[in-house]
Amino acid sequence: MTQWVDASTNQDEAVVALADLMRNRVTAVVAGAGMSTDSGLPDYRGTGSSGNPTVDFDLFMSHEKWRRWVWQRNQETWKAVASLTPTPGHRAVAAMQEAGIVNGIATQNVDGLDRKAGIADPALLHGTFDLVDCIQCGTQFDRVEVDAWMRERNPTVHDDADPTHVAILAHVDEDAADASTFDPAPCPRCGGILKPNVVFFGEALPAQAMDLAFRYAREADVVLVVGSSLVVGTGLWVVHEGMQHHAQIAVVNRGPTQVDAYCNLRIEGGASQILVGVARLLGVSVD
Repeated sequence: MTQWVDASTNQDEAVVALADLMRNRVTAVVAGAGMSTDSGLPDYRGTGSSGNPTVDFDLFMSHEKWRRWVWQRNQETWKAVASLTPTPGHRAVAAMQEAGIVNGIATQNVDGLDRKAGIADPALLHGTFDLVDCIQCGTQFDRVEVDAWMRERNPTVHDDADPTHVAILAHVDEDAADASTFDPAPCPRCGGILKPNVVFFGEALPAQAMDLAFRYAREADVVLVVGSSLVVGTGLWVVHEGMQHHAQIAVVNRGPTQVDAYCNLRIEGGASQILVGVARLLGVSVD
């Protein structure tokens, strides 16, 4: 039977309930967009989602105009992501991982805040804004390095520092794509097509990241979902892996999730306040 707690009215009760569930157990964290909202990024899968379709992998590969548009939006907004700082929730997970309470995090986010917070070996289920891949030869490049190539070829493109404008995946906008004159740099090694490391719809998920996420879930006594509705199947598969190995399931999220009917603990609320409170109750200091 699921225990429900509304943190907006009973935050102390929510913190105590989750701390009790995690105490003397190993917890794997599955994180979604709600984990990062305190940094300034909108919850794209929750109330902040526009619902507009994004350029998928097949469309990206189908015509150079879509590659121009994707790279224009990425170039305009990637620094807004790079400038973000980890939330207290990220730091709480890092501290609990160092203390041996958390074994790892599987994240649907591409913002890199997990690593910035000191979380070791995050399973990046949907890739990362920090890297760029060559589709032809498979070489991976640092986004900072690619930035220099893009700026040299497109000196009039300006940065948009507002994180609410970030194009994690560029929206399908035929007129804007037709009008774009952006000139994406090719791979310097083979001349192939470069693509942001972010996983597009229709693209294969990163096998190593999925394997790592499943291992975290298999080896955990508790799988804790934070800031995700689990509508995107990637995180849900990780939760199911934990359930198949008898892990208890806890959820901290604003709004309904795909596992509300069968989780052990369901907390309606934000990530940072709950995670910091839990860490402290478990004797872990959060910087």
